[in-house]
Amino acid sequence: MSSTPPFHETLDLTLCGSMGRVHRLCRDAVTLAVEPLGLTQSRWTAMMHLFHLNQGCTQQELANSLGIEMPSLTRTIKQLEQQEIIARKADAEDKRSKRLYFTEQGLQLLDTLQVIIADVKEHLYADLTTEQLDTMAHGLIQMEQNARQCILHYSGGK
Repeated sequence: MSSTPPFHETLDLTLCGSMGRVHRLCRDAVTLAVEPLGLTQSRWTAMMHLFHLNQGCTQQELANSLGIEMPSLTRTIKQLEQQEIIARKADAEDKRSKRLYFTEQGLQLLDTLQVIIADVKEHLYADLTTEQLDTMAHGLIQMEQNARQCILHYSGGK
């Protein structure tokens, strides 16, 4: 006796594969929308993570938030400095550590970036109810926690 698989198992590349594909498409949509501001994907994502972490975070904290290694972030930070969007300042307690701050120009650009991202999100969320979006958000949070537990399990707790 055959049973019908649940909808999420009928997707071409599995649910996780579809999430990755949608993530890339959403990121590409924002990247195209902010291109006239002179921002690449790495720059606008670094700016948004810095905003959410709050100014004064360390470069290492930003790298961790972005899920990238420091060498990858260093180039982006230098570019944002050259554009006078952010400034690096030595940590008062550890001179080897640099803290990141938006410049006045960077804060103005951040405001514009947030308006554009809000517009893109409006397009991305079209025809989805608040309930559907909330359900997806809760599901993603749970899947992230499950994935972290899975990684711990299969890594032997390393």
